[in-house]
Amino acid sequence: MSDALAPAVPLDTASPSDTDPPPAHRNPPVTATAPASGSSQRVVPLRNPGRWITSAVALVLLAQIVHGLATNPFYQWDRFHYWFARPVITDGLVVTLEVTAYSAVLGLLGGVVLALARLSRSPVLRAISWVYIWLFRSVPLIVVLLFLYNFSALYRTLSLGVPFGPSFWHFDESKLATDMMIAVVGLSLNEAAYAAEVVRAGILSVDQGQHEAAAALGLPRRYQFARIVLPQALRAIVPSYVNQLIGLVKGTSLVFYVSLLDLFGSVQSMGSTYPGDIVPLLLVATVWYVILTSVISVVQFYVERHYSRGALRTLPPTPLQRLRAGLTTLIVRIRRETAT
Repeated sequence: MSDALAPAVPLDTASPSDTDPPPAHRNPPVTATAPASGSSQRVVPLRNPGRWITSAVALVLLAQIVHGLATNPFYQWDRFHYWFARPVITDGLVVTLEVTAYSAVLGLLGGVVLALARLSRSPVLRAISWVYIWLFRSVPLIVVLLFLYNFSALYRTLSLGVPFGPSFWHFDESKLATDMMIAVVGLSLNEAAYAAEVVRAGILSVDQGQHEAAAALGLPRRYQFARIVLPQALRAIVPSYVNQLIGLVKGTSLVFYVSLLDLFGSVQSMGSTYPGDIVPLLLVATVWYVILTSVISVVQFYVERHYSRGALRTLPPTPLQRLRAGLTTLIVRIRRETAT
């Protein structure tokens, strides 16, 4: 009876004897070996031979291009230096800047009006705006300028008054439409069509919840647009329109065909007078256009950086900040190499 009442010992709780071998499924403990105190570990950067080879090939090609430009007598760099800052060239440059400034302001104002008409609830305004944008984006700019230049042949006088009734004011179109006026009007009409799409895209980029929140507060529509929608839309409008200015600067070269001597017109005029200097004169115009577009590109970078506040956690570094960071990294690397 005593053997039957004895408690049974479970098999899995029985302790193995000292002479039994360890189970095969158990892994031995892994001990981490600490590095010796005197040894130094150095992180070896990942090698990218392809990148170095590509960079070397690009530098060789760039050196060949620069060498060819500097040593080829066909470019006549002495004549380039002679014409670069001549008064006839600088006067044409001033005309280019004036036409660009006037056309940029008027084109932007016209684009805002067209964009608001395109987004309005009136079907008539939407249709007129759509037709205008479709027409001027379809017709080449040179055709618009030539049509305005010959506008006096179609309408010798312009008048203001009651439609289909008497007129109160009369204007002589030939006296009103000067070369500068034709160039500015033509470029502004063409620019307004593209600016309208830029402004409309910026307004549509504003979150719909902003419109609903402003409407829920009972704010007037003008106040909603001026104080809530437009400041947020400028984040998308301004950088895109600054980029549009680059195309406008290059588009001013077409005003030469309406007898306005801008930068390109002055170069063409001097090229016909001095046929042997055509190539250096074209290089002068090219360099000046590159300078103008480069200045606009710098302005565009800082404008985009300004309006990216609030949208990005960290602002992109400026070229000066990148240069300082690169020099700091180079100095640290040189000191590290000299220390080892």
